[in-house]
Amino acid sequence: MSTLLSYIVWDPDQVMFHVGHFGLRWYSMCWLMGLLLGYLLMQRLYKQQHIPDEKFEPLFIYIFVSVLVGARLGHCLFYQPDYFLSSWDHFIEMLIPFHRMQSGTWVFTGYEGLASHGGVIGMIIAIFIYSHRNKLSPWVVFDNMGICSCITATFIRLGNLMNSEIIGKVTDVPWAFIFERVDQYPRHPGQLYEALSYACFFVIIYLIYRKHRDMVGSGLYLGLCLTLVFVARFLIEYTKDIQEAFEASLPLDMGQLLSIPFIIIGLLCILHAKKFKPVKQD
Repeated sequence: MSTLLSYIVWDPDQVMFHVGHFGLRWYSMCWLMGLLLGYLLMQRLYKQQHIPDEKFEPLFIYIFVSVLVGARLGHCLFYQPDYFLSSWDHFIEMLIPFHRMQSGTWVFTGYEGLASHGGVIGMIIAIFIYSHRNKLSPWVVFDNMGICSCITATFIRLGNLMNSEIIGKVTDVPWAFIFERVDQYPRHPGQLYEALSYACFFVIIYLIYRKHRDMVGSGLYLGLCLTLVFVARFLIEYTKDIQEAFEASLPLDMGQLLSIPFIIIGLLCILHAKKFKPVKQD
């Protein structure tokens, strides 16, 4: 078995820098970087596809709000319903970034707990609303989102790594991380596995897009994104520790169970793309 010297001891400062009493956390910065890169890439895609700027401008707000709300509700309802639905105070905690202490005072904690599956559900709903209000084909918006999403997901998982959350199972592989804020056991860096996978998927999907821009609107890029991301998520879950105790009694953990519908939707989108008749673009 490898010695502790061969493992990566992981205990970074959660705060990137302070300005007075305000501290910018690495987790927040990773979210912001992911959203910014996704925003800039989507803006570029809209220009390439000659979609008017006024149709692009409201998209960021739709996506930002829907992903945040969906991810928060997803975590609370999928992973901790017994807590958040047990009292009115806990229900309020699900909606606001505060925690009610035993003394009765409310303390700002930020949103501790975000689920990617919930974020995807929120985003899908928002895109339908956005497309209807801006008179755009939802397939075009979904495909563009499929091209961009993996880069954002990469940075979100790097944020999880900086937070030492969503940790892996104990292992003796030489690249194991010892998450000191958790315990002293070497574990799979599941967050890093996902981040690297999503970065690779972004490159693959973007290269396909560069050769087949006329397939935007077919569902191909949405299908590739969903299938690749959630197949990877399903497999990587085998290296990750369960997040809640009730998952130990399940044949698959919650992350795997929630991934299956998205894999099916992704494959259906790819099949849908086979029937698409491309319109050549400039």
